[in-house]
This record gives sequence, C-alpha cells and structure tokens, in this order.
Amino acid sequence: MIPRRRAVLQGLAGLGAAFALPPGLALAQEGEAFSFETVKALARDVATRPFAPRAEAAGDLDAITYDEGFRVVFDPERTVTMGADWGLQFMPLGVLVRRAVEINLVESGRSRRLTYDPAYFIVPEDSPFRALPDDVGFAGFRAVAGPGRAEWLSFLGASYFRSPGPFGQYGLSARGLALDTYAQEPEEFPDFTRFWLGPDEAGRLVIHALMEGPGVVGAYRFVNERVGDALVQDVEAMLVFRRGYDQPGFAPLTSMFWYGENSSDPREDWRPEIHDSDGLAIWTGAGERIWRPLSNPPRVVTSAFADENPRGFGLIQRDRDYASYQDSQAYYDRRPSPWVEPIGGWGRGSVRLVEVPTRSETLDNIVAFWTPAARPGAGQTRTLHYRLTWDGDAPGLATLARVTATRSGRAGRPGAPPDKGRRIAVEFRGADLAGLRPEDARASVSALRGAVSNIELVAADPTETGFERTWRLIFDVAPSSDEPADVKAWLRTRNGRRLTETWTAQIFAERAT
Repeated sequence: MIPRRRAVLQGLAGLGAAFALPPGLALAQEGEAFSFETVKALARDVATRPFAPRAEAAGDLDAITYDEGFRVVFDPERTVTMGADWGLQFMPLGVLVRRAVEINLVESGRSRRLTYDPAYFIVPEDSPFRALPDDVGFAGFRAVAGPGRAEWLSFLGASYFRSPGPFGQYGLSARGLALDTYAQEPEEFPDFTRFWLGPDEAGRLVIHALMEGPGVVGAYRFVNERVGDALVQDVEAMLVFRRGYDQPGFAPLTSMFWYGENSSDPREDWRPEIHDSDGLAIWTGAGERIWRPLSNPPRVVTSAFADENPRGFGLIQRDRDYASYQDSQAYYDRRPSPWVEPIGGWGRGSVRLVEVPTRSETLDNIVAFWTPAARPGAGQTRTLHYRLTWDGDAPGLATLARVTATRSGRAGRPGAPPDKGRRIAVEFRGADLAGLRPEDARASVSALRGAVSNIELVAADPTETGFERTWRLIFDVAPSSDEPADVKAWLRTRNGRRLTETWTAQIFAERAT
C-alpha cells in the first residue's frame, strides 16, 4: 500500500543554487566525488566481471498495462528544478519496463542517490500500482520545461531515449548501442542501469549513464542543450567489449514505417500514410547528399552505404503536410527528425539501414546506425563522440534541391499495356531548380540488377511560384532477378553540376519499396 506523503526528508542543504529539491524527495545522506572518469572507471571494472542479468522488479508488473501506466502520474509539485525554466520528473515501472534503474543527482562535483518512494506519484485509488512494493524503483526519467512542464527529453527502457523535437510530438527513438540487429546472431539489447543527472555551469542538463549488457559495458555522457525549438545532444561514450559482434551499430536510430506514398500494397487502414520517418538522409565524407525513401519490404532488408568519415546521417520525417496523414491523434506530420553528426574522424565503415516487414504502427521496424569497417573484438575499448540534433530535417542542404516525394505504380506508359517492373516518380524541390529552364536540366538514372527505361523529366509548372516549384523524374525499373534492383537517380545541369540529392532505393519486382 502507498503510505501518506512524507514530510520533508531533506532540504536544500549542500545542493547549492544549481538545482532545487522539492519537499518530499529524499537523497542519500552521504555524497561522493563524481565526474565522467568515475563512470569510465566503473565501466572498466564491471567489464572484468561476468555479466550478471538484472532481476525484474518485484510485484505484479503485468497488471500495470500500457493504459494503466498512463494513469500513474509523477506529482508535478515534486519536479526537481534544475534550470531557470526546466526540471526533472521520474517514471514508474510497468509491463513495458520491468527493471529498475538507479538515479543519482549531481551538484558541484558530488553525487547522491535519489531514494524511491511511491508517494512521488499521483495514483488512482483503484490502480494496481498501489499493490507494488514500496521500494520497487524507477523506470526512467524525463526533462520538462515551461509553465505547463512540457517534456523535451525522455530516457526509458534498455538504452532508449528520445525527444519530441521542435514540434512537441514524440516519434522515433535513439539508442545507446545496437548490437547485431537482424544479423547472424540474435540481437542484444544492453541497458542503461545507472544515471547521474545534474546541470552544468551553462544551465544545460548533463546525463551520465552506465550501460551493461552480456557483451559490452559502456560509460556515456550526454550534454543536452535546447537551441530554439530543437534539442542538441553532445554524446560521448567509452565502450568496453566483452566479445565481438558481426554488426555493431553506433549512434542507432529506431523508427516506424508502415506505408507511405511510395507503397503499392492495399492499405489496411483508412489513413493515407502512417510513418514516424519517411527517409534516411546521408551526408557522405565526400560531400554527396543521399536520400533513401523508407519502405515496408516483403522480407528483412539490410542496406549498407559504404563511406569514410561521414558528415552525418538521420531518419527524417520530411512530409509535414497534415493532409498526408489525416491523423488528429498521432500527428505523424509533427514527428521529429534526429540527425547524427560525427565529431572526430570515424574512419571507414558504413551507414546501415535495416527494414523489417510490419502490418502495424505499434512496433518499430526501421533501424539506422553506423558500423565501423574494423569491428571491435573481445577485450577492446572504443570511444565514440557525436552530436545528435532533434529538429525538422537534415541540415546543410542550402540551395540543393531535396527529394520531397517518391511515388510508384505499375510499369508502362499511361494507356499502354503494363510492362514488367515498377514505374517510379521522384519529386524534387529546391532553390537550384527554381529558375532552371527545362532544356538546361539532365536526369541521371542507373540500376544495379535491373533495367531502366521510359525516363521522363517533367519540369515545374510555370504557374508555380517561389523555390517550392516541383520537378518530377519518372522512369520504369525492371529487376533482372528475384533480388531487388538498386536504383540511383539525380538531376544535374548540362555541364554536370548536381542540382539535387541523390535518390536511391531498392525496387522489388512485385512491389515498390
């Protein structure tokens, strides 16, 4: 049973002005010196010992269903104020997150553990949450801001974290690490098990985390800064590998794509499109900008984009038109677009995209990450540094025209008998195309394991105004085997200057992806 809300167990003594602990929240009496080096040393020590799986929390967590969990609310009066307009709240365990994490608060270089108390939550009288033990523990935490305490960051479950970005709507997630995602061995999901949270001198939220898994132990540091409506995270990690992996994934992003304008299968839902992201954007080390529309393939597909020292990649929700989704509850038009920007040279490797078949919007089926060419082996340590920005689109496109839509249908010209393969229409918009004359534009289209025909470049309608004038590239693709055709296309001037992103996709014989 939940006891009465306790009186003040601890005041502000020793915390300074960096953050304010509200009445009723308790910290361990003894603090200890803390820095990122503390977490690194802990990770090295843990890695020397056999992996010990964490037990699930006691109590009937199955009774705390998805809907029941929403009824258990952290008391806003107990928000830990960390900055001028932001603070931290904590989340309860339930059917989806069943293992507690340790949470420590850091001030002036010293950390103290936050003591769990069910009285921190507002719980309905008939909630099964009331039957859980008083020391069951926290599931995770979130950062909130403003008078309405709007969320701007959340860490919850395994090594997942996410931000609602500039549109105030949660969507896809990031992870600390992806290990053998649909590779030869079963995928491994390491956990963030301990957190240290506090503001720095600039008023930014600094998160330190210990990651533990059967084959890897990691020390992470996230410096989180709200820049306008976007969130920018500076991420550093030290990873100690207990064993090697066929497909280690650094800076992974996890999303959902059920169907979009490029899908050809009959839809099982009345909404026109359902996806958290509609494309993978890549900025290669050589400067090429790539757009790969996401798909819901007939089988698991892993695509590898080889590169050296990439400038960035991200899973992007580019279609911001409400009419494309017609969803006034999920608001897919408002989903954020995280962008990974490597800091320091990442060397040779590949950006990898894993697409998994799905018939639902409730499960993630898209993963993107970086896999180094030189895989870390047992006993090796790797460091990682990158910037993760939660915003509206990929940065740095400037005047280069973007891919704004990919559409597909049966091959062949209108009115003629259908041909083998698929007909693809790619739409481009951007300043470099705004004043271009049709006779000055050229299309480049090529296919591996397939034949391209009936190429047609349709210039923007002269009645359209501004830089958002649409150019459409239309062509047929016929795969030459049961394997999908790898297709690339872009627009250029007569003298070869690129005008657009490079559009690339895998085209299956019976359906477009």
